[in-house]
Amino acid sequence: MKICTTKKAIREEVRETRRKGLSVALVPTMGFLHEGHLSLVREAASQADRVVVSIFVNPTQFGPNEDLSSYPRDPERDLKLLQGEGVAAVFMPDVGEMYGVGGDAFVEVPGLSGILQGALRPGHFRGVATVVTKLFNIVGPDIAVFGEKDYQQLALIRQMVRDLDMPLEIFGHPTVREVDGLAMSSRNVRLEPEQRAEAPALNRSLLAADNVARIGGTVADMDEAVRKVLSEATLGKVESVDIRDAETLEKLEGALTRPAVVLLAVRFGKVLLIDQKVIHPGTKG
Repeated sequence: MKICTTKKAIREEVRETRRKGLSVALVPTMGFLHEGHLSLVREAASQADRVVVSIFVNPTQFGPNEDLSSYPRDPERDLKLLQGEGVAAVFMPDVGEMYGVGGDAFVEVPGLSGILQGALRPGHFRGVATVVTKLFNIVGPDIAVFGEKDYQQLALIRQMVRDLDMPLEIFGHPTVREVDGLAMSSRNVRLEPEQRAEAPALNRSLLAADNVARIGGTVADMDEAVRKVLSEATLGKVESVDIRDAETLEKLEGALTRPAVVLLAVRFGKVLLIDQKVIHPGTKG
């Protein structure tokens, strides 16, 4: 497994792979890997000949009061896990290598950047779109794999790739959960024991919304069911509950007639947890 800390090194590695006629998949991460990340790596390996994983804690997607400095990091463990998965190369730049000096260009998808999580975290998705574009340009993969847990991010990246005619395919991979249903996240380790005990309420609330939809309930009924379950997590502050069209993220009203996605954001102390579930009308999907 090659460890590349510069753009030049990873480009040379990918170029050599191309000379052999092999395809390349990219899995962008911010490190502190868990089983959810590794499932993305396995999905990537099933879709391409070689897998490249990037590890970069991107400062431009963190707000001034967010957890950049305390974001968990363990690069040595990350590399051991990736080697065990047969990853071909890891791109691990520092901020100076990634952004250089005096850079002033950015990428933005306005329609999806200012709603939902984007409204709660101004500038976040501009940072995401910019760094992902840079990674695509640096690595030049045939495909890239992202987790569905960050549903709005996945939708934004798909639109960006489509609108800008980027020559790669985007794959989404289902959310990986702990035994008690909590979506795996690098931020989970920062939860206090009491907060961690309450956090599975997010997944239970999604299941409650699914049950309501299955018996023909309305969007308002689903919202009520979600909030009722989340109220059981007394240490959590509900930042947002949104039920949107699963493809366009447009607002929905009344009974479901097409797939919807329930998007949650709940804050436990300084830790913001997000989760999602796609729900189909009249089914238990």
